[in-house]
Amino acid sequence: MSERPFKILGLQQIAVGGTDKSALAKLWVEIFGLAVAGTYKSEKENVDEDILRLGSGPHAVEVDIMQPIDPEKSPKVHTPPLNHIGLWVDDLAKAVEYLTAQGVRFTPGGIRKGASGFDVTFIHPKGNDEFPLSGQGVLIELVQAPEDVIAAHK
Repeated sequence: MSERPFKILGLQQIAVGGTDKSALAKLWVEIFGLAVAGTYKSEKENVDEDILRLGSGPHAVEVDIMQPIDPEKSPKVHTPPLNHIGLWVDDLAKAVEYLTAQGVRFTPGGIRKGASGFDVTFIHPKGNDEFPLSGQGVLIELVQAPEDVIAAHK
């Protein structure tokens, strides 16, 4: 295996889905006290989400609580309830190039802007013949870290 040309810096987010995000908000916002930092809605991604913040500065972690716009359509952001985890990466393009060469399967869509405005891509939860490495049932989001996060994790 060649030298890895990128570094995973830390946990960027967890995303939890349900059929009604108000029930999730009761726990995460009202009971746990996380602050609502934003919202995101996408018909294409079939998601209506609230972006919550745990902690502050470059060590903050996002907790996204999500519900499907249409529970009968895919993607089903509520199945499984732990929808995905997000990891900060210091160089997303190099990570994708390297991981692809290692046989990691990515979801369609490539690198694109995510709900929080950072460039993202997703490692598929299931491998296939061409790309056998995957999240083994877990969707993994790789997120391009901004400079302050990179500096804080050096």
